[in-house]
Amino acid sequence: MPKEINKTSSDNDSEWTEIILPRSSYLSLKLSDLWRYRDLIMLFVRRDIVAIYKQTILGPLWHIIQPILTTFVFTVVFGNIAKLSTDGLPPALFYLTGVVAWQYFSTCIIKTSSTFIGNAQIFGKVYFPRLTVPISVVISSLLTFIIQFLLLLIFILYFHLQGYNIKITYDALLLPLSIIIMAMLGMGFGIIISSLTTKYRDLQFLVNFGVQLFMYATPVIWPISSIPDKWKTWALLNPMAPVIESFRAGFLGSGSFTYWQLTYSLLFAVFTCFIGIILFNRIEKNFMDTV
Repeated sequence: MPKEINKTSSDNDSEWTEIILPRSSYLSLKLSDLWRYRDLIMLFVRRDIVAIYKQTILGPLWHIIQPILTTFVFTVVFGNIAKLSTDGLPPALFYLTGVVAWQYFSTCIIKTSSTFIGNAQIFGKVYFPRLTVPISVVISSLLTFIIQFLLLLIFILYFHLQGYNIKITYDALLLPLSIIIMAMLGMGFGIIISSLTTKYRDLQFLVNFGVQLFMYATPVIWPISSIPDKWKTWALLNPMAPVIESFRAGFLGSGSFTYWQLTYSLLFAVFTCFIGIILFNRIEKNFMDTV
């Protein structure tokens, strides 16, 4: 992947402002370029938002309808029929909390996993830091998360007024950290998949299915407290498990996690994102020859 160096010179009354040179090393991430192209990132964010709402009747209401319908199905199937534990919480509120958190993570993975395939025409015409695209996806998906989180707060208030033992604890202050972890995990896994799909197109068809299966291995529809002690360690190896449990602990007052477990999730997210960026930088040098 080429890199940019600001340089001004004149030759025959021509002024050069940018010189593009080969990247010297895959570890040369050049994250400072993202700040220089922050206006482009915001343009991509606007593009993503407009693309979602364009030619829709309900617009942003779909972001409310989707988690409500998903929560309803989970309540009927897993709450009423399967009788899975919800830690003494109202099933609808328990499932909605998991759905809202999981939705942001899964959206980041699915959308960033098509970065190279979906933007091949743009990438082949003009240079700009390719990471601006997945980063714009993470930011635009955050808008959906905010809308659904406000819906969750309304549900929490409703059930609290109904007399349920629901309380917001100091763990709610971990929300920004949880969002960062989910964003980094989603983007990290997404750009790894995107890099691999330039050569192995089969992965593109497995993303949605794989993410759906991964949800059942995450405490979205079941709490960590319902797992036998001998399996808890394995369940908590899932980096999203402490995040969702901390989410419930902060806003519902019920969740099994420790700060060490959340630290593990953060370190795992940083590692995944770092590996993803390195692989992303390696593939972008010649991906136009394989896409």
